[in-house]
Amino acid sequence: MSEIINRVANSPIITIDLENYYTKEERVVFDIKDYLFQELVLKEADFRKDLKGLDWEQYRGKCVAVTCTADAIVPTWAFMLVMTYLSGLAKEVMIGDLDDLEQFLFQRALRELSADDFEGRPVVVKGCSKFPVPLFAYGEIVKLLKGKAKSIMYGEPCSTVPLYKQTRK
Repeated sequence: MSEIINRVANSPIITIDLENYYTKEERVVFDIKDYLFQELVLKEADFRKDLKGLDWEQYRGKCVAVTCTADAIVPTWAFMLVMTYLSGLAKEVMIGDLDDLEQFLFQRALRELSADDFEGRPVVVKGCSKFPVPLFAYGEIVKLLKGKAKSIMYGEPCSTVPLYKQTRK
């Protein structure tokens, strides 16, 4: 009998699991709508008073999206004022909705990758994930790898969909 050889394990293929770049902290929304008069108008004095009296500790260590879900005109400074309370308290904070926050978190995490580490190597971007990896992250990884990696595939090393192959020089 011949020995069973795991060719996938012995191959030069690098697998990137975007799940490893998922920030696991809780995501929450700070909705300015809750501080508007009749969910329509921002009254500066009331808004400042409400923010001063808020227990900001509830946001400590969390990822916070600062947004306004009401159809109201909210001045830019109001978002900025909320940021002054959350910056340094929340793990991450940004102005936008939860989808924007997810993109921001992945963009920041993927900056850790160096395209040079994949120079001339076949790369598989893992497809299945326990965490919600946004399409945005898949696009970002392609932009990072194209032109550096020998090839880019999607799926699992044993069953991939080819996406890109570097032309021979």
